[in-house]
Amino acid sequence: MLVNASPDVRAQLQAHPDFQPARQRRDSAIAAIILVDGQIDHTTGLYMLRESSSPWRIWCTDDVYADLTRGNPILAVLGHYCAVDRRGIDLDGRSFAIEGVRDVGWRALPVASKPAPYSPHRDAPCAGDNIALVITNARSGANLFYSPGLAQIDDRIWAAMQAADCVLVDGTFWTDDEMIALGLSHKRARAIGHLPQSGAGGMLEWLDRLPAATRKILIHINNTNPILNETSPQAALLAQRGVEVAWDGMEIEL
Repeated sequence: MLVNASPDVRAQLQAHPDFQPARQRRDSAIAAIILVDGQIDHTTGLYMLRESSSPWRIWCTDDVYADLTRGNPILAVLGHYCAVDRRGIDLDGRSFAIEGVRDVGWRALPVASKPAPYSPHRDAPCAGDNIALVITNARSGANLFYSPGLAQIDDRIWAAMQAADCVLVDGTFWTDDEMIALGLSHKRARAIGHLPQSGAGGMLEWLDRLPAATRKILIHINNTNPILNETSPQAALLAQRGVEVAWDGMEIEL
């Protein structure tokens, strides 16, 4: 199962032999794709997958589907290539299964963030604009919480994080004014849907409160974030607190 399709998805597939079963001339091990939002960095990779020999089964909410057929009509473009077999995602928090992905359960939880700039409702966010995923190993019962865009942690999201064996959460910015301080933007992290790691109420404060056994990994990291410099004080602080920074090729076993 591919969760989001980043612009470098082709390189990812080439780097891992398990993703290339070579059952036919154009093939991959991907059974289906799930999108947690309609952001450009999570959907541009769909263009790289356009030559599939069969329609892609793509799971997304109604709001994300609207973003990708109206605001940025990438799904309509794919209709001229491999086509899309779109599947809906309900926001009631109930577990669902995905055909072709055995022994894995999925739950979608709406999260507070922002839809893409090209969204028809950019200035009026809806519950289905951004979701977190709870992914469960049906055999072991272990589960993972995944949320690359998270501006606020409410009771429902916090309960899911506390119950997870591993959390992969929004690590986009270190400070709320990071882009402003660097002269790259006039918007704060929270204003564009990302909870900064540092400061009062920041992501690190939340991660500190998780059970000691929880594996904590930051994802979706902006290139302005100092934690990418392994010799920085910020990276050292993460290490002291037992927080990891995701890296290409990382494998997590539940």
